[in-house]
Amino acid sequence: MAYSRSGKLPHVGTTIFAVMSRLAQECGAINLSQGFPDFPVDEQLIALAGQAMRAGHNQYAPMPGVPALREAIATKVHRLYAVEYDPDTEVTVTAGATQAIFTAIGAVVHPGDEVIIVDPAYDCYSPSVELSGGRPVHVRLGSDMKFDADAVEAAITPRTRMLMINTPHNPAGTILRDADLRRIAGMLRGTDILLLSDEVYEHLVFDGEPHASAIRYPELRERAFVVFSFGKVFHATGWKMGYMLAPKELTAAFRKVHQFNVFSANTPVQHALAAYLGDPGHYESVASFYQTKRDRFAEGMKGSRFRLLPCEGSYFQTADYSAISDEADMDFAQRMTREHGVATIPLSPFYKDPPPGQRLLRFCFAKRDATLDAAIEKLCVI
Repeated sequence: MAYSRSGKLPHVGTTIFAVMSRLAQECGAINLSQGFPDFPVDEQLIALAGQAMRAGHNQYAPMPGVPALREAIATKVHRLYAVEYDPDTEVTVTAGATQAIFTAIGAVVHPGDEVIIVDPAYDCYSPSVELSGGRPVHVRLGSDMKFDADAVEAAITPRTRMLMINTPHNPAGTILRDADLRRIAGMLRGTDILLLSDEVYEHLVFDGEPHASAIRYPELRERAFVVFSFGKVFHATGWKMGYMLAPKELTAAFRKVHQFNVFSANTPVQHALAAYLGDPGHYESVASFYQTKRDRFAEGMKGSRFRLLPCEGSYFQTADYSAISDEADMDFAQRMTREHGVATIPLSPFYKDPPPGQRLLRFCFAKRDATLDAAIEKLCVI
């Protein structure tokens, strides 16, 4: 009997982040592509992780997460949003946000279910749906990179199982606001549609705007998996630490899958984070820290031919290069890396069907000032 040698996701290649980071390394280019900081983690947090290791916290953590960390997360959420999540039954520590997203989808999406994804979308969304047998239904942000509620509502069918949203948005750098969340609550009212809200950049919202979390809206909270990332907040993406909040019933479904694809996350780092969260200043200062970097990058780029789109949150700046070249974004991004020494991310891989004629790149400004200044100097002569 012959067996097929083909695997799943035959249309999926290597992620664009790996492609561009590898090219940056090969060319010795400044890497503003993949979203990771080039500055160090707080020495206090590193010391806490070391202390936890020396204290013997080196074996498996409890499946849902170390109790002290789940309690610290629940305390933080209540402080920020005045909402109670039970740390025993509604908070789960994960091995990064991507694992949380994959697990949530795997827990509730059945073969044939439709999941609405808003493009440009982080590249793990659609494969996670497909691997669960679901069907991704893609709609686009508006031409201004803002949430298009009419397009989303028009995509809802009797087979819709889940809507996925992301704020602050990667790669667009825009945010959802109160009116958007209220509109989403209205379109889901009276349905069984679940919500997956990717809020890994919750603390990177700029210009005094509040973070419009799904947590704030009771109608959404009762049907939502809400995903967060410690790596994004504390500049430690390589630690792969996140968490997921959901009502008791959804958490129970989530943990059934979580226990078999990860079981538990890094034990000593969980203990370190539990202690570190005791000081709210560690996360409350993040928005101003990154807003300063956003503004530095934007000011420097005034001398370039790139047109920067509004950046309302995240640590990504989207830029239009149509005044420079008519090349497709992938071609231009690769040429810019090779010839001008700055690596960035083209936006087309974040779409199922990229808008014709769109000429956009994503720059990561989570870098030291010296790195940003060196990149700006190169970009201003293109």
